Amino acid sequence: MYDLTDNKILYERDPNTRRPMASLTKIMTAIIALDNKKPDDEYVVTKDDIVGQDSMGVSAGETYDFDDLLHGLLLPSGNDAAEVFAHNYPSGRAGFIQAMNDKAKALGMLNTRYSNPSGLQGDGLQYTTAYDLLIVTRYALEQYPQFAQTVATASYDIPATSQHKALSLANETNLLTTYPGVKGVKTGYTPEAGLCLVTYIDYGGHKIIGIILNSQNRRGEMKELLDYSLKTVNITPPPYQNDE
Repeated sequence: MYDLTDNKILYERDPNTRRPMASLTKIMTAIIALDNKKPDDEYVVTKDDIVGQDSMGVSAGETYDFDDLLHGLLLPSGNDAAEVFAHNYPSGRAGFIQAMNDKAKALGMLNTRYSNPSGLQGDGLQYTTAYDLLIVTRYALEQYPQFAQTVATASYDIPATSQHKALSLANETNLLTTYPGVKGVKTGYTPEAGLCLVTYIDYGGHKIIGIILNSQNRRGEMKELLDYSLKTVNITPPPYQNDE
């Protein structure tokens, strides 16, 4: 738990232990996509982009614009959106993954390695730490207003066009609509990674990033950590709903 306002750690446990990150990978995927927007703003979907269980619902042969895909990447954690961004990168999917790792190195993420744009297991070695996730999340929130706005969006409708069907996207990030001040960021889950959650809250004059990896109850644990963090900076935690 890190207080951006006072630039200090409020709570930590094993912050430098390497662990699988599941879909928290998509924070970096969004950064590389944002750094490399296509001039024509047209992203073509191929059959190879349809992977994994979590998806925004695109189909092969469709074309979407950047903003629609970014919402599809970050709200329902679309593996398909991640692959579309990667395959539409100037030097292709391999180049996109290399750019993810180059960016991690440039940001000082010394214990992070990406092997695909989605976070799915079984595609090479990939890992990160809670500390490295703090670095990349802070960078994304502070350097990319479009990222911050997107992860704070509860729902997003994509109208049908001649190039694609209509889609309705819901943000699956825990606590976004139930804990006052939470501005979203990202969930993740694979059997190897466990339940993962990165949360950003702006409440009572303090901005705090919370990161949980390998949880059995990420929602409940994050509530406890948010309450603790706010009390640590002398802010009374807000009343919140018990269920989402």
